[in-house]
Amino acid sequence: MKLMMKIFIVFATVLAVAFYFFYNSNQTSPAAVTTVGGQLEKLAPLPSEVKESSGIEAAAKQGHYITHNDANNKPYLYEIDEKGHLVQTYKLKIPNVDWEDLTSDDKGNLYISDTGNNDNKRKELAVYKVNAENMQQVQPIRFTYEDQPAKTSKKDKLDFDCEALFWHDNYLYLITKDRNKKGIARVYRLPDKPGNYKAQKVGTIKMTDLVTGAAISPDASAVALLSEEKVHLYQNVSSVDKFYEGKPKEIKLSGAGQTEGIMFKDDNTLILTSEGGNLYRYSL
Repeated sequence: MKLMMKIFIVFATVLAVAFYFFYNSNQTSPAAVTTVGGQLEKLAPLPSEVKESSGIEAAAKQGHYITHNDANNKPYLYEIDEKGHLVQTYKLKIPNVDWEDLTSDDKGNLYISDTGNNDNKRKELAVYKVNAENMQQVQPIRFTYEDQPAKTSKKDKLDFDCEALFWHDNYLYLITKDRNKKGIARVYRLPDKPGNYKAQKVGTIKMTDLVTGAAISPDASAVALLSEEKVHLYQNVSSVDKFYEGKPKEIKLSGAGQTEGIMFKDDNTLILTSEGGNLYRYSL
């Protein structure tokens, strides 16, 4: 009986070893795989000049980006490459009350969203239209929200803060950051031409996450809203005015921290920044 037990143990051990080598010979070593698709990839730390990156947009040169700091910083735009090197600093002669996001149009203009409104005391906000070939050529687009009451009540005290902006077809789209915890973000639309306007409310989004950035794909089929360590991706968009009517795909950005800046590098690739000081890439 003991002999039979020993034979069985030896036979089982041989089988286990044989299975192990057979199984692993048919698997790809994890160390040999470099999967970008569906995963967050850290490209580089941001330069020390960019202490609180709040927006990101493509620069004229391939592989270069424009970013900026949040409130209480100088009104500078910073051009960086994908290795996080500072290429150039553009010193603009406009105020940085609370710069929150960047976008661009199909004519090479940049738009700086000076729309942060943490205390809800700002009634007149601005988006600055900047000529990418001459950064000192700036045109203000000033606005108020059409549904913002003249006197702020406790009920809507934190309703009119905005950190998200994207451009499409001669219009700027702004998405508010609902710090009142009502679970609603508002979507507004503005003309992209200099002037004074009432921002038109085009809809609302039911979401509990605070929106910190926005971007639209080059083919306008997808809109991405950013929140802390998460992307809310609206795909197969047929009407940009109603992009939010679809159900978004939620993409977790674990470990990225306070993500603030987002843009589409192409229809399938996102570039992101965090206030923690990093540049990321996410391939859809």
